Amino acid sequence: MSDRPFRDKSDNRNSRRPSRPKTGPILAKSPAVTPENQEADDLLYGRRVVLTAMEEERQLNRIWVVNRLRYDPRYHTLLEKAKANGTVIDEVDDLRLDQITNKANHQGIAAQMSPYDYIELADLIEKAKGKSRHPVIVIAEGITDPHNLGAIIRTAEAMGCQGVVIPQRRAAGVTSTVMKVAAGALEYLPVARVVNLNRALEELKAAGFWLYGTAAKTGKSLHTINLTGAIGLVVGSEGEGLSLLTQKSCDELVSIPLAGKTPSLNASVAAAMALYEVYRQRWQNSPD
Repeated sequence: MSDRPFRDKSDNRNSRRPSRPKTGPILAKSPAVTPENQEADDLLYGRRVVLTAMEEERQLNRIWVVNRLRYDPRYHTLLEKAKANGTVIDEVDDLRLDQITNKANHQGIAAQMSPYDYIELADLIEKAKGKSRHPVIVIAEGITDPHNLGAIIRTAEAMGCQGVVIPQRRAAGVTSTVMKVAAGALEYLPVARVVNLNRALEELKAAGFWLYGTAAKTGKSLHTINLTGAIGLVVGSEGEGLSLLTQKSCDELVSIPLAGKTPSLNASVAAAMALYEVYRQRWQNSPD
């Protein structure tokens, strides 16, 4: 493994920039979800999700909790602390929570979260470099399904990544659905939301990151690529994959070889497999 922590522009890595793919969706399509509808979804529910939000002192507008949890030692102190910070605590019954959560599996507690506090890209890059000599940042282009975005964030944090970048337009933002699927990962993994994704990619490259975009069939096999150093893994949308402009911004396009008849992978699954290969190479050669 190379000792070079960041991008050396004289290093061509595995080869020169590959030719651009001409056709085809890159990842399996998921049901369309409008960002506007996602942003209206501001409820957290379930013991693990709400407990993690309170432990990390995320700003919550209101918490609804049943009596059996209100005075449970695991929750009581955190609920009192949240109340002191301005959160309204409502003690309710299960029927009321069923109404609030539309009969979801609330486990006796739900919370209304304040808007997610995104980090600036420059700050994300600085923090990433400060945490690791070989930082990894995931860039998600046009992920409209909040379940996919939440799964990507959960995997990114579990694999030890230093951050996630998402576009502001035509993509899911961080909503309560994303937080529930991420299962607490957002309390530890910062997310930057950018107006111009391609400008953000150039900023990452200028900061020393090598960008690898996921592409079905047209990219080089993932396991043949040197994925050491500072990495930006660019994952495409569920239906269309990476845009041509984003592909041109990548240093290399990579693909995951498939043995079956299924032509493509779900966006979050592809991201998980690619991230595992990134960290497999690091663990095998020189753990950071």
